Amino acid sequence: MKALLLENIHPGAEQLLSERGIEVETRKGALDPSELAEALQGVQLLGIRSKTHVTAEVLEQADELIAIGAFCIGTNQIDLDAAAARGTAVFNAPFSNTRSVVELAIAEIISMARRLTEKNANMHAGVWDKSATGSHEVRGRTLGIVGYGNIGSQLSVIAEAMGMRVLFYDINDKLALGNARKCESLDELLAEAETVSLHVDGRSGNAGMFGAEQFAKMRPRSLFLNLCRGFVVDHEALREHLESGHIAGAAVDVFPEEPKASGEPFVSTLQGLPNVILTPHVGGSTQEAQVDIGQYVATKLRDYLAHGATSMSVSLPQVGIEDVTDGPRLLYVHKNVPGVMGHVNGVLAEAGVNIERQMLSTRGELGYVVTDVAGSISDEAVSKLRELPETVRLRVVD
Repeated sequence: MKALLLENIHPGAEQLLSERGIEVETRKGALDPSELAEALQGVQLLGIRSKTHVTAEVLEQADELIAIGAFCIGTNQIDLDAAAARGTAVFNAPFSNTRSVVELAIAEIISMARRLTEKNANMHAGVWDKSATGSHEVRGRTLGIVGYGNIGSQLSVIAEAMGMRVLFYDINDKLALGNARKCESLDELLAEAETVSLHVDGRSGNAGMFGAEQFAKMRPRSLFLNLCRGFVVDHEALREHLESGHIAGAAVDVFPEEPKASGEPFVSTLQGLPNVILTPHVGGSTQEAQVDIGQYVATKLRDYLAHGATSMSVSLPQVGIEDVTDGPRLLYVHKNVPGVMGHVNGVLAEAGVNIERQMLSTRGELGYVVTDVAGSISDEAVSKLRELPETVRLRVVD
């Protein structure tokens, strides 16, 4: 078995996979789709972060690819529908770097409220500007969180502990934590919040969700943060409102177009503006988070390869499984249609195979069944299962 890890994934992931006898190739940067398709020949496991895009065309050419690990929170860089249609498991790390992103948001809120970027620039230029003008405490001020998922909700708790009043808006019904108050609309949040922080996911419907209209509805001299996805914000509109003074400060960690690797040139319309913090997509890039992500996602890949566990998969139905038993284990991804289990078990019965245990889960158009059998199973029976019209992917683990 061979794994390809891209984009400087933590070495702990390589070590964990190597210990299981998997040959691991690592590359520092991202690959474009044509490069990726070529690199995936003979590869069963792929590990990426946010820069590498796994398209349907790439998946079509990657015949041996069994599973993909997104060593980050988001999975919008992967065509999940195409992966599911091919029976390719996809795993991500929805929790491992949550705290890192939240701490960066808190640090940037304080830095902008105290105008630390300008104070720092003046000091390096030899200017001693000991003035409280424009500097504020965050205690008592109102934070509006757009997107109340894992990151947004934890930011809510920490901000409230610092004395901030917290509002949030989410298109889904979410339980408010602490004293946070849910807003019924984005406009309601923008009218009240003195600081607005975006934490929405990467679904295509969020593209361009925050532009000139939304900035105009924010309170005068408010602060703005985007640590989620670059394509959700109109940066030209943000610059206009920063230059006009309507927005007092901004912190941006994600951009519509980002360099593929460290050291490459970066250009943004937000460069050169005072009280604007630009960071190179490092919200989750702490050593602690990268260790946790490397361990978590690599473990998911290892367990799926070894015994078919799909817990927390974002592409396949989820089945939690123990280690392989003494006999073979059949991992069968299939179309979720009536009668499929009868066909599968009919083939096994015809081959004289005794089923010891069977676990089934479905999700939408797909089903995933794990079957432990006693003794052995013939190549002929395996071939018949692969030839069933409902079959998407079949793997046998001994």
